[in-house]
Amino acid sequence: MKILVLSRKRSLYSTRRLRDEGKKMGHGVDVADPLKCVLLMSGGEPSILVGGRPIPKPDVILPRIGIAGTDYSIAVVHHFELMGVPVVNGHDSIARAKNKRGCLQQLAAQGMPVPDTLMSRYPRDLDRLMKLLGGPPVIMKLLRGTQGTGVVYAESKASVESMLETLWSLGEDILVQRFIAESKGRDIRVLVIDGRARAAMRRIGREGEFRSNIHRGGTGEAVKLSRAYERIALRAAAAVGLRIAGVDILESSSGPMVIEVNASPGFEGLEAATKQNIARMFLQAAVRGARRSRG
Repeated sequence: MKILVLSRKRSLYSTRRLRDEGKKMGHGVDVADPLKCVLLMSGGEPSILVGGRPIPKPDVILPRIGIAGTDYSIAVVHHFELMGVPVVNGHDSIARAKNKRGCLQQLAAQGMPVPDTLMSRYPRDLDRLMKLLGGPPVIMKLLRGTQGTGVVYAESKASVESMLETLWSLGEDILVQRFIAESKGRDIRVLVIDGRARAAMRRIGREGEFRSNIHRGGTGEAVKLSRAYERIALRAAAAVGLRIAGVDILESSSGPMVIEVNASPGFEGLEAATKQNIARMFLQAAVRGARRSRG
């Protein structure tokens, strides 16, 4: 089967693993940088060019969409869908997951537990708003951050005001969330594939770090999910419409709280922590999707 991975870099761990594992499984796995794809609409039929030539139509697309050029990359995924190519995680689901504000709104509207969160452009009510979040301290998140970037721990009202004024002046919007003290520097990442929780790890930030991201020096350890955490992870992935999702959950004193749903979850740390072949799971999901589309 011809599987096309959309990835900015062939050298990334996840991209290399997908290529290597695909070869072992007997599939042809190629990689295309979505930002180098040219979207052509001509003669009543959409097509895609790379290097000035039409790209051979693959059997299925496995998108790995990061923060760079997100909107264009999502448009590339949509174009493949219009060409009739099955896609693991459709463009609309990826867009929902990438929109942190919209994703949290969707989760909360479906009754899922998320940290108390607010977003405002009106600074005069800041005292009252901070009290609604039980702070300071609070967590502040840029809407476009990833892998822990754009996430700030604000200890005082003054630091919140300063940060908001700076970001608003730059035209940026920011989420302000309740700080869940008991989960400082740790969370649980659950990999959901086709409605099943396939792997999970607890991520623990390095000493003095409030973020748990592996890319920021954190470590991972395999964890056995309780039914409550598994159920929340599955509901969160379904709410966003993702076949493959990395669901990040805080272990709060009141139970699990979803903080993010990722459409292109990295899996280097997850493979290391769980000793599971995550790359093979991704490819198996892609193959299932291609076969289903054929009827």
